[in-house]
Amino acid sequence: MARVTVFTLGGTISARGGDAARMTGREVLAELGAPEDVVLRDFRRVPSSTLSFEDLAALADEVRAAVAEGSGVVVVQGTDTLEETAFLLDLLCGTERAPIAVTGAMRRPDLPGADGPANLAAALAVAADPGCRGLGVLVVLGDEIHAARLARKTHTTSITTFASPGAGPLGTVVEGEPRILLRPAVTAAACTLKLDPSVRVALVTLSLGDRGELLDAVDDRFQGLVVAAFGGGHAPAPLVEPLAEIARRIPVVLASRTGGGATLTDTYRSPGSEHDLLHHGLIPAGPLDPAKARILLHTLISSGAAGPTGYDRPRITAAFAHLNGSGLA
Repeated sequence: MARVTVFTLGGTISARGGDAARMTGREVLAELGAPEDVVLRDFRRVPSSTLSFEDLAALADEVRAAVAEGSGVVVVQGTDTLEETAFLLDLLCGTERAPIAVTGAMRRPDLPGADGPANLAAALAVAADPGCRGLGVLVVLGDEIHAARLARKTHTTSITTFASPGAGPLGTVVEGEPRILLRPAVTAAACTLKLDPSVRVALVTLSLGDRGELLDAVDDRFQGLVVAAFGGGHAPAPLVEPLAEIARRIPVVLASRTGGGATLTDTYRSPGSEHDLLHHGLIPAGPLDPAKARILLHTLISSGAAGPTGYDRPRITAAFAHLNGSGLA
């Protein structure tokens, strides 16, 4: 039985210079010599900005199969969408039997100080360690271990780009050994979820002076909407009724574009405030940033929480509340 199964998807860690050429998964692993007890799945060779939900649905199926056999898993991909892949796997794949770690690199192999080999070595150590089971999917870069639900890429080029705003890492890798200091209170998913790649969820970011023109594009092509609003969950007052109209048709989740902190529920009560929007049918994202809120909503719709005849607002609300740290669901 393999101790760790490695799925390589491409990204900077496998880049040959700045063009489209990519190293094979075998060549990526060769940077570490010849790791023992590793099975390689050369899954894709693309930039992470090109990954599709079809790719990730197939990946989740294979990751679940590997974990069911008792193998730890490392997923290696580009960092542009790494946090979304990791959170999606967190919702779809259990880690009670074996750990799952997602990693990548910020510097190409041909550049000075390339971080890919060190990140991959740390991720392999995490995936092979029984003490990292049951933590949910983990993001491992820069010798830090982050919960997928919290990890975010926060800088365009820094090798320490991944952070967990408002929480910090769960642990670190020291001398090749994972050291876990914190454990998430709950699993990422409150119930069994699946992914239907045909589901379409829009993400609209509000901006100063926004008149809502982009909301007009949220038509019957979409089954859900996430709004990246100002501050704790605020919108221009004239957009309240358009958002309420959309929320009468499909689930609309209210997230914050700030990238840290939870969506508020009752601090402000003026027109366009979080209280106003929630009482017009929007659903609070809690601590999830807009990109992750979109992933959770996608899986909930895929799992039957919404359809042509309407949607289950209490179920969707409970799934987001499950992650808000209040102990309520």
